[in-house]
Amino acid sequence: MFSKLIQNDFPLTEFTHNEGDLYKIITTYGKTFELKYGYYEECDRQSPLCEPIVIYPDFTKEPVYTDEGIPFVTMMQDACKSYRGDTKRTPDTTCAECNYFRRGEEWFGICTCPRNKKL
Repeated sequence: MFSKLIQNDFPLTEFTHNEGDLYKIITTYGKTFELKYGYYEECDRQSPLCEPIVIYPDFTKEPVYTDEGIPFVTMMQDACKSYRGDTKRTPDTTCAECNYFRRGEEWFGICTCPRNKKL
């Protein structure tokens, strides 16, 4: 009985996304970013088991700064030489674990380290 109810009133559909589809537009710290679906690796694109995922900006390859010259970073980005965090508590040295990191929206924010500020 319940399976018929679910089948008729609540059809189970899978949501699939295509490469290049817009995920979200975000404005944070005065800059606007378009997040789209895609692949990080070519092998993922070739695999029938992999679907596109949200692709975040690569700020190490293409730096973006606030109007004040503060660099954007992703939470999963490897930390720079100025990393300030508790390496005893966590072995990860990503920007998310750094005291200089200020979270924005989604998985990125800014690095407030004075050494990384663009002059």
